[in-house]
Amino acid sequence: MTARSPRAVAPPAEFSFDRDRRPGRYPLLTVFPGLDRLPPFSGYPAPPAERRKVARAASVEVIQGSVWMYVAPHEVPPFAKEIGWKPVVSATDCIVVGRRHLNRSPALTVYLDILHELYHVFQRRAGRELWDISKGYAGSPTEIEAYVFAIREARRLGATEAYLRRYLEVEWMDAREHRRLMKNVGVAPR
Repeated sequence: MTARSPRAVAPPAEFSFDRDRRPGRYPLLTVFPGLDRLPPFSGYPAPPAERRKVARAASVEVIQGSVWMYVAPHEVPPFAKEIGWKPVVSATDCIVVGRRHLNRSPALTVYLDILHELYHVFQRRAGRELWDISKGYAGSPTEIEAYVFAIREARRLGATEAYLRRYLEVEWMDAREHRRLMKNVGVAPR
């Protein structure tokens, strides 16, 4: 996988995470201590008590391999087999992250990714379907909302449009889909 980070700003000084965390399942706030005290946390779509409950109950599963982050589905999505994806499945709120991503990705990328994926946890708790790919990844309402949330924070920190364009480049989208995603989340094209 390629790094998704040209020259970028840093995450908030208060953001920390364990780059050397071994594979296994851990409480969210053990891997990302203080995440619930950072400014974006109050922007998640839930009342304050629910946000605190989610932060305490959610987990992070660190796995081997070249994986970014995703919310573990409750059951394997129908499309997974046809694309050769064998996701971690969890009955609870669990965010899966590749150990390589934790070890090597720039801190801002990890920060934006955890904000994005935690947004998906709140969406699913509200009854939203995370794995509907009928409109493609770039057209998925849940993906668009989660990216908009993370991008808002990136801009607050001073990230450039060039950084955001690169951040939105993921290997499962071609150039056309990348342009579509940029348009859908309000990132200026080149």
